[in-house]
Amino acid sequence: MRIAVAQINTTLGSFKNNSEKILDYVRRAKAKHCDLVVFPESTIFGYHPFDLLERKDLVENQLSELKRVQKQVPQGIAVILGVITKNQKSKGRPYFNSAALIQKGKPVRFFHKQLLPTGDVFDEMRFIESGDMSKNYFKYKGKTFFLTICEDIWAWEDSRGKSIYQQNPLAKVKKQKVACVLNLSASPFYPGKDLVRERLVKKTAKAFKAPMIYANLVGAQDEIIFDGGSFALDKNGKKIMQSIFFDEDLNVLDLNKHDGGLRPQKLSRPEKLRQALVLGIRDFCRKTGLQKIHLGLSGGVDSALVACLATEALGPAQITTIAMPTAFNSPLSLELAQKLARNLGVNFREVAIEESYQALKKLVDDSFQVKQFGLVHENLQARVRGLILMAFSNLNNSLLLSTSNKSEYATGYSTLYGDMCGGMAPIGDLTKQEVYALCELYNSELELIPNEIMTRAPSAELRPSQKDQDSLPEYSLLDESVVRIVENVEPLKTPTDQWLFPVLLRTEFKRWQAPPILKVSAHSFGRGRRWPIAHQLKI
Repeated sequence: MRIAVAQINTTLGSFKNNSEKILDYVRRAKAKHCDLVVFPESTIFGYHPFDLLERKDLVENQLSELKRVQKQVPQGIAVILGVITKNQKSKGRPYFNSAALIQKGKPVRFFHKQLLPTGDVFDEMRFIESGDMSKNYFKYKGKTFFLTICEDIWAWEDSRGKSIYQQNPLAKVKKQKVACVLNLSASPFYPGKDLVRERLVKKTAKAFKAPMIYANLVGAQDEIIFDGGSFALDKNGKKIMQSIFFDEDLNVLDLNKHDGGLRPQKLSRPEKLRQALVLGIRDFCRKTGLQKIHLGLSGGVDSALVACLATEALGPAQITTIAMPTAFNSPLSLELAQKLARNLGVNFREVAIEESYQALKKLVDDSFQVKQFGLVHENLQARVRGLILMAFSNLNNSLLLSTSNKSEYATGYSTLYGDMCGGMAPIGDLTKQEVYALCELYNSELELIPNEIMTRAPSAELRPSQKDQDSLPEYSLLDESVVRIVENVEPLKTPTDQWLFPVLLRTEFKRWQAPPILKVSAHSFGRGRRWPIAHQLKI
């Protein structure tokens, strides 16, 4: 038996287009003489629908599209795809997260996800009822299969003997002799996540004493990035199939020979982050219908990286960079911004804001009797820039990218309605050190980013001789604290930890108003981190 794994990029709510893509991949799998083709989780609806599930008509429309797929599936090949189905029982939540087994001329059979993620970015139990995995055996062409959906395999204990669940439903399923275990997944990316998936699949395969296929979604939805990398292991945990990461793929496993397509990719951590962020930007634009991007280009390292990522995502013709100097900006900053724009081949514009800033400064000073230069004047400059950038959005239907990084967001070292303006924050989940690592990656073959951008001291250039390190700890120490406290949720250990934690508490109101941040860590700012603003916590 030959099984195809269709690792596709779906678009949330685009039921017809998703179905057309499904049918296209089914036909391609049949042309490769496959007997069965397996798709990722929630294939027709797209993943994750979140509160779109409040709209019953959307679920009905998706189920109507499922019927169309059923009618057009060719003879001689079966299809397994993810779908949201209605809970027909009087009790429980309204829907199931299901997998549908489709064969020409036969009723569709459904299998329901049992373990429902409620941590980090997901909250499936809001609308989804838990299924029963013990019912997920099925026979096809004389072979028995067992089907799981994403979280269903995540209850195994880790190397420390710990599990995120009190019980593992898979351990209680009465084992039958199966030809293969299947998993339909939509597993978000972070570096090292592929190794976690392999560990869980290996445990499941060994428990059933059978090979296992893991079909993962690829693409991005809002801030969440799915990296693909579908794979199969034999019953002993040896890899027998591997699909590519960060792009669509159709791979085939010969179940009799235990032989599949192996597409090895030895990607460094910065390269994984680069590919993830490019995919996140590209899909955000494609799935919202936006075709143009712009950003403020300061001559600093953060905006340089965002410009590189945006250019790779959409191409240089669709990118506009805007420099907005004041008297506090070094002439070198403008020169470096211009040079980078030339290297990338992107549009570059200079908008001098000094006159506008001075007029606003006079208005504020006169109105509120301000006698000395201070933070209010620094933020005025940033907000004039935000105003110009948002005006460009209105004029050109262009997506403004914020250029703040995770270390800046953690400390509140960014200006609301200024440099925090934007429709998306591509590097808002990168520490400063990761920003430098990705810039070095872009410069690995040629000096795309002028080296002086990399070597000069970071500065917001909002007052004379300003340096980031005048207000913040050394970035090497700060980044460690951000990872320790925000990502790993560990106890405070260092003086920098002690400094950062109360700052995190004070500045949460800013992060509530930040643009969507592309998630590339296990625990990022945004939807998955629900800190309150009003409290009286003390360290």
